[in-house]
Amino acid sequence: MERHFEPIAEYTGPMPQRATAYSAGYDIAAAGTVVIKPGKIVLIPTGIKAKLGPYEYLELVSRSSLPRKRHLVMPNSIGIIDSDYYPHEIMGQFWNIGQVPAVINAGDRIMQGIFRSYLLTDDDTATGARNGGFGSTGGN
Repeated sequence: MERHFEPIAEYTGPMPQRATAYSAGYDIAAAGTVVIKPGKIVLIPTGIKAKLGPYEYLELVSRSSLPRKRHLVMPNSIGIIDSDYYPHEIMGQFWNIGQVPAVINAGDRIMQGIFRSYLLTDDDTATGARNGGFGSTGGN
């Protein structure tokens, strides 16, 4: 199975890396500086995409220091990057729960990516094809 991170066109920032030999997640940084006003939700570009194998996804989780130090949380708790999302840029969705604007600078580590695999039910019949991200597969 092939799984790896790639930069999007012309991105020269840091690529995701694990901090220790036993870290589950790869630290993912912001590609540019973003200001998030109090109460607002913003998508933060990362400058990267992820190549995944069949029946794999990349789980995005917030770095544990963001709520305490910057008052930022992921409004949906985690993000899911499906294998058919490639070659689109990975974005992090963050909500400022603080009282002052939060500044994320280019290169700031904002989340971790954990490669995961999944199983299907015996009667699975999914045949749809992806046409975007953030709600593109229908529903609310």
